[in-house]
Amino acid sequence: MAGRKQTFQIIASGISPEDKTIWFHCASLGEFEQGVPVMESLRTTHPDHKIVVSFFSPSGYENKKNTPLADVVVYLPIDTKSNAKKFIKKIHPSLVLFVKYEFWPNYLVELKRQNIKTLLISGVFREDQLFFKFYGGFMRKALDSFDHFFLQNQASKELLASIGLTNTSVSGDTRFDRVSRQIEMDNTLDFIAQFKKEHLCIVCGSTWEEDQDMLLEYINQAPEQVKFIIAPHTIDAAKILALRKKIHKQTAIYSQTIAKGNIDNIETAQVFIIDTIGLLAKIYSYADIVYVGGAAGTKGLHNILEPATFGVPIVIGKNYDNFPEAIKLRSLAGLFSAENSTECKNILTKLVEDSSFRNKTGMICGHFVDSNTGATKKIVAYLKK
Repeated sequence: MAGRKQTFQIIASGISPEDKTIWFHCASLGEFEQGVPVMESLRTTHPDHKIVVSFFSPSGYENKKNTPLADVVVYLPIDTKSNAKKFIKKIHPSLVLFVKYEFWPNYLVELKRQNIKTLLISGVFREDQLFFKFYGGFMRKALDSFDHFFLQNQASKELLASIGLTNTSVSGDTRFDRVSRQIEMDNTLDFIAQFKKEHLCIVCGSTWEEDQDMLLEYINQAPEQVKFIIAPHTIDAAKILALRKKIHKQTAIYSQTIAKGNIDNIETAQVFIIDTIGLLAKIYSYADIVYVGGAAGTKGLHNILEPATFGVPIVIGKNYDNFPEAIKLRSLAGLFSAENSTECKNILTKLVEDSSFRNKTGMICGHFVDSNTGATKKIVAYLKK
């Protein structure tokens, strides 16, 4: 609410009436990451345009308000007719891209009224959404505003066809393009290499308390040759202290060691807690096995594609029904779901002790990412027509 009050001031300082602009709307940080490959391509193909990125969620805005990919980053004003008219007038885009979901009817109807090209990229639809109910007419009208839908799967295409929308393409998920580039980057982190040495390393990324509770039994019983990196989803000093007390092994914390230039006890520690943000994608490159958080509870499964691109097996919790990539990767035997701490311990033990099984599973994950890239090229090709 406070951030929205600054939106029009930020636009006024960053966009002039004569500027050409392209507008991306992203619900949160995950959708921004999906939009990145397309943003990068449009930076190249439309160098004379400024890019405006709007967010709904603070986790998106706060993390990316200074991104060099965009010229202006703002919160999207609440969806009213007057806000929609004012916002669109101020940024006057020639092209608008909504990423994955968040369909704001007043904005979409106004874009349609002004005949501004509007695309949905990496879209996913489910049968239980309002668009497909008999009483969802108002929201169906909003979907009529899109010039084209670039969808992640055939099921979404068929759902849209059932309500008369055929301006669709199954292009896949741009996140695969995004994460596949990570493997080509410099992922070196000297302090992680120093911590890991020749040990087998399990990285537990974006974990919540429910995930940590499920992992603790194995962490405390694991053999000495196994080291753990835990990167909690939220950085909360009290919760991290509580977690450390539950761990029966020598533990190091980033803020108390690396951040202070003290690396003396890194090598001897068996558990390394990363209480800072922005390092996880690189840390995954050091993993032999990855546990991805969010699905042990109801917070929502975090990004499994980031570790998958490095060709490592993945373990998650039980609640992943709304995550198609997790369902698919599990069906391919590259991902394992644990119902409880006993199952989690058994899965991790198998992956640790059987290197052939571990390597084969990891190869499935790497191939899964490689074989699903290309969505960005299809979108950019459409825009060149």
